Amino acid sequence: MLNLFTNMKRNIVMTTLVVLLGVMSVVETATAAQNWRFSNLYGRGTAFGDLYQQLAKDIEKNTNGEIKVQVLFSGEGVGTSGLLGATKSGLITMAAPFQSMHAGELPAGVVEIGLPGGTADTDELYKLFHEKGWDKILKEAYGSQGLVWLEPYIQPPVYIITKKPIKSVADFQGLKIRAPGAYGKFLRNLGASPVSLAWSEIYTSLATGVIDGSIGSNMIDHRDGNHVEVAKYMYKLPLAGAQVLPIVVNRSAWNKLTDAQKKGVYDATVAHAKAQLTMSKKWEKEAVAQMEAKGLKWSPEPSVADKKAWAQAGAGLWDEYAAKDKYSKQLIDVLKNQAK
Repeated sequence: MLNLFTNMKRNIVMTTLVVLLGVMSVVETATAAQNWRFSNLYGRGTAFGDLYQQLAKDIEKNTNGEIKVQVLFSGEGVGTSGLLGATKSGLITMAAPFQSMHAGELPAGVVEIGLPGGTADTDELYKLFHEKGWDKILKEAYGSQGLVWLEPYIQPPVYIITKKPIKSVADFQGLKIRAPGAYGKFLRNLGASPVSLAWSEIYTSLATGVIDGSIGSNMIDHRDGNHVEVAKYMYKLPLAGAQVLPIVVNRSAWNKLTDAQKKGVYDATVAHAKAQLTMSKKWEKEAVAQMEAKGLKWSPEPSVADKKAWAQAGAGLWDEYAAKDKYSKQLIDVLKNQAK
């Protein structure tokens, strides 16, 4: 009887210990997910850099401080072209990548950002992502890379700034222009030589003659990079009407979160997307005025022939990118169905 009681006591103690260890394991898992490193494309003190900083603060606020986010700006740790790989490996937890820098890793990202000639209608873009099915395709595409795709955000049109005036599209012939991804393919069709560089490298490369011009993700990029100091000419036709960029999280880190924490992070990205759209429209007007005050000059009004050549330069990109992988094809198929 005594042995029976002793065995029962031992079993209760062992069961309690197992339960306690399980609880401790859950607590340790939650604790490990609390310290995130978030890399983005911009330098400290830039307009968009401040928005990413606010995103980090909103994540901390929405999770009651359970997730602490360290923001790493351009030049701090991971380079622009390494953001996806670093997030997949867990070196950083979250990233705001520029998909054109990762065309070989994730071709669908180049379609996601917006191929040349794409719409500037933000309502149309929102429907494309949230009603036409792009969100489901992109979640799967990024998921295949070990990443979680959260709410994307919209930035204004993409323009080219150059050191020499562009009086017609023929003047792009032979120019070295920083234009990664599909933007580079577009400009190659006009006779330019595309170069892939991080945003932080543009100013020096223009100043030293490594490149003759550069795209910016938007006008604000050109303003914040002081590009007008070394390149004073802007071509009037935009490469893309608007850009859509993602926020991605390492899947292992994401899976360690509670449902409430996941909602807090996602809601923060939704607020960030709204802030990006609202503020970028305001900043774009300010940026143009400030650059014009510093000597920015616009190209002459493009001729009918120039506009036709511009359209033709991007005409074949849909089919080219549809052939890259299954996710790109699915995205392009949605675009084609929408265009009918």
